[in-house]
Amino acid sequence: MEVSIIEKAINGDDESFLIMMKNYKTDIYKTALAFLKNEEDAREALQEVTARAYQKRHQLRKPLYVKTWLVRITIHYCQDLLTHKKRIHTREYVDPVQERRDETERIALEEAISSLQPKEQELVYLKYFHGITFRELSKIMNVKENTLKTRLYTALAKLKQELGEEEQHEQA
Repeated sequence: MEVSIIEKAINGDDESFLIMMKNYKTDIYKTALAFLKNEEDAREALQEVTARAYQKRHQLRKPLYVKTWLVRITIHYCQDLLTHKKRIHTREYVDPVQERRDETERIALEEAISSLQPKEQELVYLKYFHGITFRELSKIMNVKENTLKTRLYTALAKLKQELGEEEQHEQA
């Protein structure tokens, strides 16, 4: 996306803001869906994130990080929503005979990620689902790169343990 459109959006140009949001709506929706596990809630999150981004557009300091900024707003909104409603989202039963193996693995991964602490979830989503570099993460989160790497590797170890335990249950 052109930096000039993002800069115009930050400076109050509504048309540019709409173009910017249209460009990133899929990323926002997918992130919300991953957290909320409900399509209706994810669509509501998309609307709320758009409103919040519009209200806070002047806070975006570097147009190059617009995607990360929008994803962070999405993650914060989702965490607030889950905390406020105190909902526990459970997955519907998946019949392993009917579902493909990769779908089962995807569900297991989502469940394992949801067992992480919110900051660990955020780091995993930003790094692996949105491809944000450690350097960018460091600037955005105001945390040293090495600290982020340590946090990520700790989260990955937890995921590995969680997924390993699920494999043991499936084999039993």
